[in-house]
Amino acid sequence: MPKNTKQTSDPIVTLAAKKLQDPNASQIQHSLAGSALAQANSSKQTGAEMEHIASNVLKSTKYSAETKELAASVLSQSNKSR
Repeated sequence: MPKNTKQTSDPIVTLAAKKLQDPNASQIQHSLAGSALAQANSSKQTGAEMEHIASNVLKSTKYSAETKELAASVLSQSNKSR
């Protein structure tokens, strides 16, 4: 299985940390932020379930730009063979 060596960028790490600390952030934002932070400075890849969630966020019109930014980051770190 090919490895994806991308890591979360510093601006996304900052956004993710803010979302995790924000009590008003949605559950989706918390999930995406947690996934993005888990992939910062590590070789971890996005799991299949989180790929599906991130993909749905990007396809939807109901999510904010920040949520889509987190989703795009998470999705870009997924396994390319899936």
